[in-house]
Amino acid sequence: MSYKSLETSKTYLVTGAAGFIGYFLSRRLLELGCRVVGIDNLNDYYDLGLKRARLDLLQPFEQFTFIQSDISDKDKLMDVFECHKPHIVVNLAAQAGVRYSIDNPDIYIQSNIIGFFNILEACRHHPVEHLVYASSSSVYGSNRKVPFEETDFVDHPVSLYASTKKSNELMAHTYSHLYDIPTTGLRFFTVYGPMGRPDMAYFGFADRYFNDEPIKIFNNGDFENDLYRDFTYIDDIVEGIERILGNPPLDTVRHKVYNIGNNRPEKLMTFIETIENALGAAVGRTVRFEKIFEPLKPGDVPATYASTDRLQQAVGFKPKTPIEVGLQKFADWYVTYYNKM
Repeated sequence: MSYKSLETSKTYLVTGAAGFIGYFLSRRLLELGCRVVGIDNLNDYYDLGLKRARLDLLQPFEQFTFIQSDISDKDKLMDVFECHKPHIVVNLAAQAGVRYSIDNPDIYIQSNIIGFFNILEACRHHPVEHLVYASSSSVYGSNRKVPFEETDFVDHPVSLYASTKKSNELMAHTYSHLYDIPTTGLRFFTVYGPMGRPDMAYFGFADRYFNDEPIKIFNNGDFENDLYRDFTYIDDIVEGIERILGNPPLDTVRHKVYNIGNNRPEKLMTFIETIENALGAAVGRTVRFEKIFEPLKPGDVPATYASTDRLQQAVGFKPKTPIEVGLQKFADWYVTYYNKM
């Protein structure tokens, strides 16, 4: 196994730069001395204040350029490529959320399908050294075989969100085949951490506790057959992406897909207990959530569990942050940011 470190002299275009992963990746690249062009449409899917707070932390870097735009605007995207001539593109802009896609399908097609098509077209007409894009563990649907491997059959998605991500992988493969664009898809497994997305369960649990509201747990109260999730800390996600960036696929069709997960699924109830303990440590008192148990929601899956063998073989990296460490960092940030002491 050998891999190349990323080159700091390159220009990196990061879409979704005000998002959770986009912010942390952009900051990491800027700290390394890279030039970063960030794009984000700053939509109101969740708290705009949090997105702006992330951007505020990026603005002091002289090598950072921010463009408020939507990747579904093809003409504007082409202008960005023409003007900034990125060497490497990281497409993290997408409409996220499994449950949200049930009631709001149109925005997923606009952002995740049309937007990604525009990214591919831009890379076709303005050739890049590597296109890295966000896929999702959701593509595995309700697969029962664990751990999930990149070679598994994934043609039965159970949400529109998952369908759009699987479509992205197919589209990327086709463009790699037709136009020799080096592309890598990354299947993220439940990313969490400070400055994370407020629509994620762990963040919502904290919100509900401090609002004196019960949390909803979608496992029917079945502790014997509890939900399992592969929770992946944000720093591990960023390190995985960083290592991938300088290593485009060398296969005949230059397209690869990798899982980035913790390879250590946790029971949902264990995860909840760990959040309680982390928040308790952050505020200096015992924290216990009031719990309401409900059935599994449409589009949800009983387990996610990543095999990370392919990633480790390619770039020598395996996510390793335990939830006790990652959730404490989230809790400490949350209590400070929202002044909950």
